[in-house]
Amino acid sequence: MGTEREAAPHLASIDRLARGEDPAAGTAAQIPGRAGKDVSLRVVVYVLMIVIAVLYFTPFVWSVSTSLKSLPESVKGLQLIPHHPSLHAYHEALSTFSFGRYTANSAILATIVTVSNLLLCSLGGYAFARLRFPGREVLFLVVLATLMIPDQLRLVPIFQMLIDFPHTIWNTKFPPVHWNLVSTYQGYFLIHLVYATNLFLMRQFFLTIPRDFEEAAKLDGAGYFKTYWKVMLPLTGPALAAITILSFQGTWNDFFWQLLILQDQSKYTLPVGISAFVGVYKTNWPDLMAASTIAILPIALVYIVFQRYFIAGVTSAGVKG
Repeated sequence: MGTEREAAPHLASIDRLARGEDPAAGTAAQIPGRAGKDVSLRVVVYVLMIVIAVLYFTPFVWSVSTSLKSLPESVKGLQLIPHHPSLHAYHEALSTFSFGRYTANSAILATIVTVSNLLLCSLGGYAFARLRFPGREVLFLVVLATLMIPDQLRLVPIFQMLIDFPHTIWNTKFPPVHWNLVSTYQGYFLIHLVYATNLFLMRQFFLTIPRDFEEAAKLDGAGYFKTYWKVMLPLTGPALAAITILSFQGTWNDFFWQLLILQDQSKYTLPVGISAFVGVYKTNWPDLMAASTIAILPIALVYIVFQRYFIAGVTSAGVKG
């Protein structure tokens, strides 16, 4: 009986085909209707996503709105649309309160740290993924172990090394030389040349690239560096985009090390400058929100430009371990 019931739909289709009719006619009624359920589920998901997006986006909208208000209007209450919008707070923030200088400092630091990480992390990732040398796995585990050490535990030794640099890495027989890299850009660059997270991402991404490309390069007489530069590096676009976002955003938003190392006010970055501004002008909301908006916009722009490649790079880096 079961075999007859299973064969019945096929026999009906054959009969319709013999009569010159569409074999698929009449089957739509036999298929359970799932289109309505899928549409309803999709609508619910989109509604939830829109609600969450609005919740996250509201503080940014409020910040921009407040930055366009006057000081008396900003303390009247929650009113998103200003009565008399003005860019006076941005002019004050960039000129009177030196946020123009702080923005330039942040841009310089973030750009140099990002470039150094793109170069050094891609080199180190290629070496860990493709080259064979003694102690490679142990050294890579040491790099990963640094991710488990909080910055607060590294504060004292790093600060002491920057004060005594380069005497701390030279033979003690030489006369002591102290450059004191505290309160200098060089000291900040020195401890942010390579991020272990970026090195890990590059190593994982290089492992996903087939070795056929390297074999072809070797047949053409290319060495290790030429293979890395001409063949492998152009294939790591998504990973490089991910590193660009992570390095630029991490340096732009960094507060801990910038506050400790860049102690000269002329070297303040946006996070440190905003913190100092809050300590002096606690209720000057328009200027504070203008400075916050200035600090957010470059990060938002970088993420919008590289977000597609960023998602692809992070996803691909986790394919092979």
